[in-house]
Amino acid sequence: MRRRISALALTAALAGGVVFTALPATTASAATTGTCHPSQMRQQIADLRAKAKRMKHEGEPEAARRATAQADAIQKRLNQCIKSDNEASKPWS
Repeated sequence: MRRRISALALTAALAGGVVFTALPATTASAATTGTCHPSQMRQQIADLRAKAKRMKHEGEPEAARRATAQADAIQKRLNQCIKSDNEASKPWS
């Protein structure tokens, strides 16, 4: 009887742990694979590049590098979104 209860408790804990660990992974991947908003992304890129230019002019090269790196990352995501949209729009080719 004691083994049966501990086995059931262990099984329930493992099942709960599997659900608990699988849930954040799916929500995180769903958040990163959301829809693309090219106009907003372009605006963010322009704002970050302007910020980088301002920071460089003010004598803060490290902050300018970070802003430029963020702008480059957004640009890369934008290019991927545009590419996937172009490829997805031609299903019969």
